Amino acid sequence: MAKFCYNCGKQLAGNEKICGSCGASQQSEGVSARTGLQEFDYQSINRNLKIKNSQSVVVRGAWWVTLAAVLLVILTTLEESPLYGMHPITFLGGFIALGSLVVALIFRARAKKLSTLISGENVVAAWQLSQEEKSIYSHYLFAHERSKNLLILGITTFLIVVIFGLFILLIDEGKGAMLVVMLGLIVILSLFALGMPIFYRQKNLHSDGIILIGRKFAYVNGFFHNWDFPLSGIQKVKPIDKPFYGLYIQYYYVDRTFKNTEELFIPAPPGTDVHNLAMELGQ
Repeated sequence: MAKFCYNCGKQLAGNEKICGSCGASQQSEGVSARTGLQEFDYQSINRNLKIKNSQSVVVRGAWWVTLAAVLLVILTTLEESPLYGMHPITFLGGFIALGSLVVALIFRARAKKLSTLISGENVVAAWQLSQEEKSIYSHYLFAHERSKNLLILGITTFLIVVIFGLFILLIDEGKGAMLVVMLGLIVILSLFALGMPIFYRQKNLHSDGIILIGRKFAYVNGFFHNWDFPLSGIQKVKPIDKPFYGLYIQYYYVDRTFKNTEELFIPAPPGTDVHNLAMELGQ
């Protein structure tokens, strides 16, 4: 686990008793009896960790898409424009503008929440994973997500074959086209199911390894999770020893039709009191 100066936030090379940057003592009084975590000035630490607010990137992209879509709609109303009178483009541009505006507003709220973790305002516990810890974490998530995706893919493929098979048996014309559509749909779903775990494994392997945990949201190795919206919250939180030492959080949220759950497996350095941390989050 990376260690930092209690006073200035400078990353330490090893077990120094004195910070080489500011000269502050690094004795054990800087460790919290409540969580077993190193206590420090999170705002000073942030300047050294260089955490990026990933949600802000999405916000900027969504604003640009909104602007481009609005300009497209305007062009369809100008007589001098080659797009003048093309109502399908007007409809498409308006739909994209509205959708990207909603995305921008949602991720703007998420960016503000993440900024309170980055600043330390709402942080309950924080640490940084070593390369080895990050590798174990990334490969576990890859295996976990791949097995889950393969199960879903198997069920979905069975349903697709049954539904399309019935149509192929019942129709007189277009059997070949229907078969091609069925196979194409299965291939696309297979690429998605097998490709996404690989994508997220690579992303996790190359992320910052920083863990910031708050009562309502968490930043885990580059990914932001929150459970502070209406009809949401922590459903289960507990310390874990397998597949690695750390913390397990299961939170839920309710959309327009269903109650959904998300699982977080968060690795922690040895010596971190994840038992007390779980109790605090579960209150």
